[in-house]
Amino acid sequence: MIFEQGQRIVFIGDSITDCGRRDSAAPYGNGYMSLVQAFVTAGRPELGLSWVNRGVSGDTVRDLAARWQEDVVEQRPDWLSVKIGINDVWRFFENRHGEAVPIDEYETTLRGLLAIAIEQTGCRLILADPYLIESDRDDPQYAMTADYAAVVARLAKDFGGLHVPVQAAFDRALASTTPADWADDRIHPNLAGHAVIARAFLDVIG
Repeated sequence: MIFEQGQRIVFIGDSITDCGRRDSAAPYGNGYMSLVQAFVTAGRPELGLSWVNRGVSGDTVRDLAARWQEDVVEQRPDWLSVKIGINDVWRFFENRHGEAVPIDEYETTLRGLLAIAIEQTGCRLILADPYLIESDRDDPQYAMTADYAAVVARLAKDFGGLHVPVQAAFDRALASTTPADWADDRIHPNLAGHAVIARAFLDVIG
């Protein structure tokens, strides 16, 4: 287990992290973050960990930049989990090019935000892949998402953080299933899909 007594773990990201945490499923949402919190708490209740969900549906890395001070720095995390990039890619395929984030901007922005978080809070990082639940490796959105996931893996290495290979977890699941078994739109998972993500996290954090 990577967490220590009394530590604070902050999760930030888009709708996959949000999952109703601001309304009907407050405060953790009803997705992977709540599953991770529940299993870690059940396994190590004596640690007295505190958990914060700062996911916001629809966010790209640009949106994270706009709220980084309030939702990350001021939260004073010991561990910061960041899962962002799905919308940065998806907007290209929704013909919303002005809202899409090119990969160079994605990497530069995310790198800068992570540096700020470490400098101002001393936190350690858990960085999770953007993903597409798709069996066809030649699908253009899958291929582009893989490039953004490679950025995440590189940033985790550069900052000495932990990398959660979410795309690989779904790829393994798809060896014997179809994308529709996990999500209606290849993006927003059902509960079993969120469990795939949560298991990938648990494998990394111990």
